[in-house]
Amino acid sequence: MACPLDQAIALLVAVFHKYSGKEGDKNTLNKKELKELIQKELTIGSHLNDAEIKGLMEDLDRNKDQEVNFQEYVTFLGAMAMIYNEALKG
Repeated sequence: MACPLDQAIALLVAVFHKYSGKEGDKNTLNKKELKELIQKELTIGSHLNDAEIKGLMEDLDRNKDQEVNFQEYVTFLGAMAMIYNEALKG
């Protein structure tokens, strides 16, 4: 059986591909796919409005191609991990 961290990493990768494969390039998330991922996979997602998600997309899209590639997604996960770490240190 895989170790818990292996399972967590595999899940993060699987979630990306679950949404990236819905439209267009299957290796990137467009704005609609990113919005759906955030709203369905993160507790905070339902609290974000369209403008906040648009801003997040602009922040993540480092190469400004209007899509979030896997590397940009990993950067997002790192930022989320930092937020969770701060919350848990309490």
